[in-house]
Amino acid sequence: MAQAQESDVRISVLDTSPVVAGSTAREALQHTLDLAVLADDLGYHRYWTAEHHGMAGVASAAPAVVAGRLAAATHRLRVGSGGVLLPHHAPIVVAEQFGTLTAFHPGRIDLGVGRAPGGSSRAADAVRPESERTATDFPGRLEELLGYLDGTQPVRAIPADGNTPAVWLLGSTTTSAQLAAARGLPYAFARHLNPGDAAAALHRYRTEFRPGRIPAPASLVSVAVIAAETDEHAEWLAGPTRLKILQRLRGGSIRLPPPGEAAKYPWTDEERAEIAVRSRGLVVGSPATVREQLQAVLDETGTGELMITTRVFDHADRRASYELVSSVAKGLTARPG
Repeated sequence: MAQAQESDVRISVLDTSPVVAGSTAREALQHTLDLAVLADDLGYHRYWTAEHHGMAGVASAAPAVVAGRLAAATHRLRVGSGGVLLPHHAPIVVAEQFGTLTAFHPGRIDLGVGRAPGGSSRAADAVRPESERTATDFPGRLEELLGYLDGTQPVRAIPADGNTPAVWLLGSTTTSAQLAAARGLPYAFARHLNPGDAAAALHRYRTEFRPGRIPAPASLVSVAVIAAETDEHAEWLAGPTRLKILQRLRGGSIRLPPPGEAAKYPWTDEERAEIAVRSRGLVVGSPATVREQLQAVLDETGTGELMITTRVFDHADRRASYELVSSVAKGLTARPG
């Protein structure tokens, strides 16, 4: 049997603009801008921001607006959405927004689309009533959006004429993988949300893929990573994330606290065991540890691109983590499945 060909790995960024304890949305968005400039300098491939609504710890709510600001401040980086939640929007407006972005920044705009609510049911209803969100199913909305981008709809999305962004389908299930494969779209799997199904979803995507918007399968996998100089320091930085997960499981909601505060929490053995399971997809450690775990993700999923999302309390620690991941990436290899 011929040996699989190894290729370079792309690394990218998924940013939710976290609003940590004691900070503001303005500070979080300024940190996003700073991190995007750093990612551009470090050689990251793309930078996506998410769409969330009514979440106190998340400032990322308007990916089209943020993408324009980030594209203007960077030079090489692809920027876009990870993603636009299509049930919340009229497809023609999405096509117009991202067509406009592409007109200003040709060849650098990604339009990632998904179907998640992006917040509580109350927040989702405030964005768009449920009756309107469900009037057309997601595949139908996706088809309509692609029609506006391709100019095949009766009404034209004028800014998108000749200014078409790269369209990605986002998901965390095998159902989304099937839809991406059937439509011939690039596929982004949210492993940071559902690590257990990543391998199966990517396998289904590749095996069921039919040429469409792209001629061959293209994928990326998002991974939650916290890197530091030592395993011990990385675990200390990860303490707030683990505590936040625990509070969510208990029905509470907290902004990411300082590591020193999280370290004082009196964990029980049962809580530690539960969080170990709930955070099993989180990659935490020194460069050597992170390299080993990221290579395992590449081998498991067969993807050639990892999209790194990092939530730590201090922005300086977040920058340092992305710098370490950048150095680690040089030793990674992709082995397409």
